[in-house]
Amino acid sequence: MSDAPKPIDASPADAPPEKRDFIRQIVREDLASGKHAAIRTRFPPEPNGYLHIGHAKAICLDFGVAAEFGGRCNLRFDDTNPAKEDPEFVAAIQDDVRWLGFDWASLRHASDYFGVYYLAAQKLIRDGKAFVCDLSAEEVRAYRGSLTEPGRNSPYRERSMEENLDLFARMRAGEFADGARTLRARIDMASGNINLRDPALYRIKHVEHQNTGAEWPIYPMYDFAHALGDAVEGITHSLCTLEFEDHRPLYDWCVDNVDLAGNPDLLAPLEKHGLPKEAGKPRQIEFSRLNINYTVMSKRKLTQLVGEGLVDGWDDPRMYTLQGLRRRGYTPASLRLLVDRVGISKQNSVIDFSVLEGCLRDDLDATAPRRMAVVEPLKLVLANLAEGHEESLTFPNHPKDEAQGERRVPFSRELWIEREDFAEVPPKGWKRLVPGGEARLRGAGIVRIDEVVKDDAGTVIELRGWLDPESRPGMEGANRKVKGTIHWVSAQHAVAAEIRLYDRLFSVEKPDDESEGKTYRDHLNPESKKTVQGWIEPAAAQAAPEQSFQFERTGYFVADRRDHTPEKPVFNRSVTLRDTWSAG
Repeated sequence: MSDAPKPIDASPADAPPEKRDFIRQIVREDLASGKHAAIRTRFPPEPNGYLHIGHAKAICLDFGVAAEFGGRCNLRFDDTNPAKEDPEFVAAIQDDVRWLGFDWASLRHASDYFGVYYLAAQKLIRDGKAFVCDLSAEEVRAYRGSLTEPGRNSPYRERSMEENLDLFARMRAGEFADGARTLRARIDMASGNINLRDPALYRIKHVEHQNTGAEWPIYPMYDFAHALGDAVEGITHSLCTLEFEDHRPLYDWCVDNVDLAGNPDLLAPLEKHGLPKEAGKPRQIEFSRLNINYTVMSKRKLTQLVGEGLVDGWDDPRMYTLQGLRRRGYTPASLRLLVDRVGISKQNSVIDFSVLEGCLRDDLDATAPRRMAVVEPLKLVLANLAEGHEESLTFPNHPKDEAQGERRVPFSRELWIEREDFAEVPPKGWKRLVPGGEARLRGAGIVRIDEVVKDDAGTVIELRGWLDPESRPGMEGANRKVKGTIHWVSAQHAVAAEIRLYDRLFSVEKPDDESEGKTYRDHLNPESKKTVQGWIEPAAAQAAPEQSFQFERTGYFVADRRDHTPEKPVFNRSVTLRDTWSAG
């Protein structure tokens, strides 16, 4: 592992402008004042689910700030709740971080510090700042009070230090049942901040841990473990989303009252994991979350979507998990661009889904090779070409990037065209094919429709046309003006492909809004997935999994990372060429 993460696709010659958000300004001031000689950040997910698009903002900020200022960013799994955690999530999170273009200075786990947390809790007991409480969870809630009324002290709050140390040791030894006792901080039951009303620091949970097995029947609470984990790692700037703002006083209380930097003996258990015995005093800074309409980002609801079979797993291309977005064809560059465009602030807001789609279009427009594909095919026979006519035409792989080179595309007497490019009775302003009308076949010449063939039900099944020989590439009439240009693939050479037409999973802006008695399940978009058999030019079939193309005039598509093979191509629509959800 490198000592510092490096964002990809950047060079000194075309480096982006310096970012000036409030967090980076704080970092600049701290470095300039000498408060910190080096910057340390961390990305601390709990491994209880797959990361979603909201996490992309935190990843880009945590790793990006460290990289921009020559610092270090750790990846730390806050694995203090083993009942909900799984090695599958651990592996997926590491994969997601690397996919986004970042690497970590050190891989850590909160469970690496369980011994430190236990010694820290004993110190708080000896200092009279923590006690063992026998109240049940329901009784604790009743004693806590409300936003307008102070809480009441637990009847166990005045236990002696000796009794608390003994009970805590017996909790550690596994003598008591789950929920029988908790270790609580002794702070202030009258505090206006409910988080400071003697919060729990440890609870009893007889559950095996993925890293520590059955060694610990007690586990630290998140606020305690998170604060001390940052201190153990010498984190300078602990970047959190706004919902943690009310928890900051407790974060500071834990850091200050344990004082790991001033009590190095508490760090002795780190030797077991080969970790350095160093600690600092981190500063928590909050920023707004990434909120996007037409989405849900609750891990609970995402889990329900998967568990109830409403989607095809965690990496369903309609899901807003990073795994799902990746399979949909979203690129790391497009998500980093989204984070840059949204910016970093303290103001919560909701970003329109079109901003996300626009970032992908902008990235793929510049990078994705072009190919021709027909999604809903209609046969077109060029009757004036000979039976068995076959040739190849030259097309650029990208019209704006000569470095991508050219390809040869087969052309023959029989073609597939898009069904929607023909209308027997054209609407006003129609510029494509009609009976007796002309349109340009992309790169091949101008065709006139002479005959429309229908089946017994009256459905158009074939068009027969005449290809103007003077309009062929290189001929004098090649630039003759006609109103429309359509794409095609050679029926003789095209490869059949499964094409999955994905759209937004929800049909309303606020699927979480339950004001009318509906839930997010009631707002699932029935048109969010449609699978068809289309035809693609041979060069598209040779795509590697996860390779993106612009299918000309149709949209951006990606070869499915699980199911695609050159023999049986499968393409997912990433995004249409233009926003189809605009009001109006």
